[in-house]
Amino acid sequence: MKNKVDQSSMCYLRVFNTYDVMKELLDLILPRDVLACFEVVKVCTTSARIDIYLDEKNIPPAEYSGQGVLSKGFTVPTSIQDFPLRGRAVYLHVRRRKWQLPSGDVVSNKFSLAADGTRYSREFVSFLKGILG
Repeated sequence: MKNKVDQSSMCYLRVFNTYDVMKELLDLILPRDVLACFEVVKVCTTSARIDIYLDEKNIPPAEYSGQGVLSKGFTVPTSIQDFPLRGRAVYLHVRRRKWQLPSGDVVSNKFSLAADGTRYSREFVSFLKGILG
């Protein structure tokens, strides 16, 4: 049958807006669930590396919600090395928000993006352990 289409080789065109495309690509590139808590604010590339700058979204720690906490800027950035892309080292520069409680105390959300005792993403460490043993 000449006109029969092989279903396994069909491609579908999906209509994206620019935001959808960028979010989908970032979901593939960044460690799992990063975009739920952080926004990409800057990307710098050279022939040797890619630096991705992430700021925590304006979402107070769950344990203090409804207590009148105020965002008071960001912590000093933490740099985490992630999987290389296209032969370039990838570094995530993460700034967490500082939150001031009504008592005056300052707190931050806790995230475990880096593997314990390293400056590597958890996924990258897991991958390296699998290869290097």
